[in-house]
Amino acid sequence: KAINAKSDNMRVAGKVVSFQTKLQQAVEMVIQVAQHFAGVDIIIVCDSWFGNNGLFKPLRTKLGNFVHLLSRLRSNTVLYSIPKIGSSKKPGRPKKYGSRLGSCAEMAAAFMAYASTYHVFLYGKYREVNAYSQIVMLKTLKCPVRVVWVFRKTQWIAIFSTDLKLSVEQIIEYYGARWKIESGFKEIKQDIGSSKSQTRNAQAVINHINFSIMAATIIWIYGSRLENIPERRHKVKGRNSFAFSDLRHIIAKSALSDDFHAVCNQDNKLPRKSFLEALLRMVG
Repeated sequence: KAINAKSDNMRVAGKVVSFQTKLQQAVEMVIQVAQHFAGVDIIIVCDSWFGNNGLFKPLRTKLGNFVHLLSRLRSNTVLYSIPKIGSSKKPGRPKKYGSRLGSCAEMAAAFMAYASTYHVFLYGKYREVNAYSQIVMLKTLKCPVRVVWVFRKTQWIAIFSTDLKLSVEQIIEYYGARWKIESGFKEIKQDIGSSKSQTRNAQAVINHINFSIMAATIIWIYGSRLENIPERRHKVKGRNSFAFSDLRHIIAKSALSDDFHAVCNQDNKLPRKSFLEALLRMVG
């Protein structure tokens, strides 16, 4: 409503912001990034909500065959075989799809016994993963895709890629890396506080999210340059790596230390010093 009313608080750089759906925003951002990598294959890794023609078609139209999609398949998605190219010419246009193979869940049950073990670098270490791969036709994207069924003890997931050159290991590793992005969103929204912004101005909202992303990036750069690996404050079984909150605690502790005060000028003491110290302790 505010955008349609062309309110002053909906202006960015003096221009009124036009309404865009999530898919339209995603397409625009990917195209902006792709302009810096001309002639290079681009793989978009996303969840099943974005893994459809609403994202893929406009990207292919704008960027061509250099862009590929890697996403998760829904269990009820129907898959088809690759159409056979016959030597005999029949009237009408050639078939785009072969025979119906079944739903993703039906094929998972059929392929479970034929799964192979792959050595995949996943979540910080090499793991053995049982998976099965097959190239099929996907009607939602209207193109051939490589589907990888990953089988766990009691569950399974199906991942697909429009880039048929990718190996099974690469498809699993790329999709597994997506969860690092999910944790990054959590850090920016909850730990940094982006979701708690009280701004009502479009430009202020953009500035706030940019500063939040910058703050999270600086914290991780700081953590990568530490000589010793930080100790995890909240122990979790099976996890040895440190968390984002551990880095925040180290930075807050360092900012309140005598060494930090020795570097900073303490001659001009501000009346808000105690308040700033309280904020730093809260951050830690």
